[in-house]
Amino acid sequence: MIPPTMLSTIPETLLEFCIESDMSEPCSLPMPSGSVISISRRCPGKTEPNDDSSVVVRTAGGALVMAVADGVGGCPLGYKASAIAVHCIAEMVAASDPDADLRPAILDGIEKANTEILDLGIGAATTLSVVEIVQGRVRAYTVGDSMTMIVGQRGSLKWKSTSHSPVGYAVESGMLDEAAAMTHDDRHVVSNLVGSKTMHIEVGPSRQLAARDRVILASDGLFDNMQLSEVVATMKSGKPMGCMQQLVQIASQRMSGSDEQLPGKPDDLTMLLYAR
Repeated sequence: MIPPTMLSTIPETLLEFCIESDMSEPCSLPMPSGSVISISRRCPGKTEPNDDSSVVVRTAGGALVMAVADGVGGCPLGYKASAIAVHCIAEMVAASDPDADLRPAILDGIEKANTEILDLGIGAATTLSVVEIVQGRVRAYTVGDSMTMIVGQRGSLKWKSTSHSPVGYAVESGMLDEAAAMTHDDRHVVSNLVGSKTMHIEVGPSRQLAARDRVILASDGLFDNMQLSEVVATMKSGKPMGCMQQLVQIASQRMSGSDEQLPGKPDDLTMLLYAR
């Protein structure tokens, strides 16, 4: 069993897991070409374990892999499903050739996680968002509605993943705007999960990161409480730690329901923010 928060090393490989975590403040992980800011905390007032998990892997070859998984709360042992997902990603990436393309290892990790979760035989499932950054190029892998975004220094949304849900597809096609989506009755219906016989993996394009670009992966504890434009505006400038603290503060305030005019949904909150 992986401890709730674990920092470990395999020769020349760094791994940091957040499993069942309830962090009071974000932490910073220095990287050779930037830094990763991490936070994972339990839903306010919740007594069950945090269903979110995350992992950061720095390979011996200098590549960076980040993953966020959000165990489905309505299913049994969502927290275990998310832990399996990030552990399988870390295992396959750490075991791969340092100079090899990471795509096969990541895809194999997701497939391995899907098999292991199905083998539990209890209906557990999780979303999963994975990002690889190799020599300044970034590529995302998505199953479910945990989202990845790339934000430029002047507040441009350079790319985002598509949420695998009826509402997510409606927004992507232009049939539904973001404000309406955040209060839609089917907002939390997810149509693609790790732990499903019909799971499919969406692989994003490989993109070159520019100076001061930022990449964020987050569970829906962020995106159910903040609109994309708000997240972009918060991330576009300032030190990465300060940006993360602002995101946590705003999302937490929304979860409290203190402003009835703004969307708010209490949930576990996990984010990984990479800044060059």
